[in-house]
Amino acid sequence: MARIFDVVEYPNEMHNVLAYHFPETGVADLRFGSQVIVRESQKAVFFRDGRALDVLGPGRHTISTANFPLLSGALGLAFNGRTPFTAEVYYVSMREFADVKWGTSQPIIVRNTGVGLGVSLLQGFGTYSFQVADPQQFITQIVGSRSSYTLDAIETRLRTMLLSKIQDVLGTLTANKNVFELISLVEEIGTAVRASAQDDFAAIGLTLKSFYIASLKPSEKSAEELRAMGMLDMSVYTQLQAADALRDAAKNPSGGAGLTAGIGAGMGLGNFMTQSFAQPPAPQQPAPAPASASAAAGAEAGIKSVMTPAEVAQLLKVSEEDIIAAINAGDLKARKIGSAYRISGEAVEAFLNG
Repeated sequence: MARIFDVVEYPNEMHNVLAYHFPETGVADLRFGSQVIVRESQKAVFFRDGRALDVLGPGRHTISTANFPLLSGALGLAFNGRTPFTAEVYYVSMREFADVKWGTSQPIIVRNTGVGLGVSLLQGFGTYSFQVADPQQFITQIVGSRSSYTLDAIETRLRTMLLSKIQDVLGTLTANKNVFELISLVEEIGTAVRASAQDDFAAIGLTLKSFYIASLKPSEKSAEELRAMGMLDMSVYTQLQAADALRDAAKNPSGGAGLTAGIGAGMGLGNFMTQSFAQPPAPQQPAPAPASASAAAGAEAGIKSVMTPAEVAQLLKVSEEDIIAAINAGDLKARKIGSAYRISGEAVEAFLNG
């Protein structure tokens, strides 16, 4: 004979459980007069034949036609109202699930207008909190027929939703801000992500209570990752080659030959590949022009008669620190006036020509 439950309850504190199905397997045999006990941090969704009949708040609820009027049309009242019937009760935790971790397993690609490569890869992590807002919708949309539904079961879905919103918000903000400006706006970004994600959370019966960004910074290997992803065009790739050559040579105590060779290789490869893909082969060039003509051509290309390290760095598409390192290594001739360096156009041409 089937067991008839006179009392239905779930005394567990539900610290890591969002929903629990009573009983764990099958359905419960109840009757009019049975009681459903709901604790302070819970709500219970009462189902029969796959249909939600009521959502019960904290307290003790007696099954009767007065408390469950929808049962009266589905059940006969023979045997003095003690007719057994089957039903299901889902207990849902109404507590706030706080300090749930999120993080970017893969860097987010954003524009970085006017800085470096023009694009950057961002990584971040932080915490968020959420709460069940509509128990019935949460059960029907997410839990289904599971015997229990834990925080671990939904974390991946929520993290995916949040990362999608983070990418949207960062994409909007980087239209007029660079990455360095973004890093100082983590509170504003967090607020925007929370507002943007509310509709998606509400669609599954949840509400996003808070969203915090603990860290947001460029990936330490942005250039290498961008290269591997094929997101750098040939000119930018060539600039990186030249910058790498400058940096490596500055660390090399043997000095000049490696630096000049690296710069020449980087720029030569870029020029060759760019010309190969951008235009048909050029006709045979005449013999090299005299030194004065070469200087004039250099001036048209942006080489001034006297420049600062910053201007040379901008011209060569490298950092100012790389230019200072080349000066200190003796590869690039410069004159120090007070605490500042000044570099002649001839010295820059000699440096590039090796």
